[in-house]
Amino acid sequence: MTSTADKLETIHSVSANLEAIFTWDYERSREPLVKLYEKAKTSQWNASTDLDWSIDVDPERVGQELGGGGTLRFQALAEAEGSPVRHFGDKEWTQVAVELQNSLLSQFMHGEQGALLCTARIVETVPWIDAKYYAATQVMDEARHVEVFARYLDEKLGRQYRINDNLKGILDEILRDPRWDIAYLGMQIMVEGLALAAFGMMHQVTTEPLLKKMLRYVMSDEARHVAFGVLSLQEYYKELSDAELRERQEFAFEVAQRLQRRFAHSEMWERMGVDPQAIYRVMDEVNPPAQQAFQTLLFSKIVPNCKKLGLLDASGGWLRDRFAEIGVIQFEDWVDTGEEYAMLDEVAKDRETASA
Repeated sequence: MTSTADKLETIHSVSANLEAIFTWDYERSREPLVKLYEKAKTSQWNASTDLDWSIDVDPERVGQELGGGGTLRFQALAEAEGSPVRHFGDKEWTQVAVELQNSLLSQFMHGEQGALLCTARIVETVPWIDAKYYAATQVMDEARHVEVFARYLDEKLGRQYRINDNLKGILDEILRDPRWDIAYLGMQIMVEGLALAAFGMMHQVTTEPLLKKMLRYVMSDEARHVAFGVLSLQEYYKELSDAELRERQEFAFEVAQRLQRRFAHSEMWERMGVDPQAIYRVMDEVNPPAQQAFQTLLFSKIVPNCKKLGLLDASGGWLRDRFAEIGVIQFEDWVDTGEEYAMLDEVAKDRETASA
């Protein structure tokens, strides 16, 4: 039987002072958003029927594929003086691989619930009818994403992790802010942009068929979500003053830094009896190449999207300088998500082929 205290631990509330915005202008005037809405309506998929949940999954094999690459980021820490993982042998590193992939997928699950709440907020607060229409379809997408990650963790891997403190802080901050565009910038551009890059890496390395197909479906949705953020904010940010743009730059960079910390997986180290703060200290001292490569690649979607929004070079290039300092500015000319519509057809074609 679950106690009242246990139930309370599963509930987290965030207070916000917001205005619900109606619009009596129903004219479909934003053609790119109209097209995106039409695309969203035909790209819905059913997690119960479009994925084969009868597939057997070996958690250790998934761990070696997904978490195994992650252990390379941390194994270099074992050589550092005073490292809390110096005593780790093959058994411990195998456990790290398994726990790491459970932690990784758990944080994506929690992040998807954050996206669910943020997108519901966008429906309520955005002043344009075309954006309200599209955001309503994304609410359904995000609910489906929470569903599939939770089901995969429960049925196939058998373990979930609590939400990472850095991710929780980011979601809380986004949801507390009354400005409607901050939900777009924080979630659609930053959190979803990083998730899209991470999903792409995971999709490339895993051979587990259920997870691979699940990630491909989720990625198709996510590319559309980030494109929604880019299309909406491009228009709105043209109207903002330099001071207002600087506020958005500072917010974006703060979120970027906290997202980097998220992938230190403090909750995993706690479960393994290792002090996360000790891991942080050694990571800052050693900064292994594998860790640098992993963290910088996560920004391969964020940086070009920020450039397309005009945030890189606003306020005298303040955000450009900050991204250069953390070593991710090289992604500025990579393809932004708005140019990735081709991948949105993949799910629809797969479903049409399957039903033929």
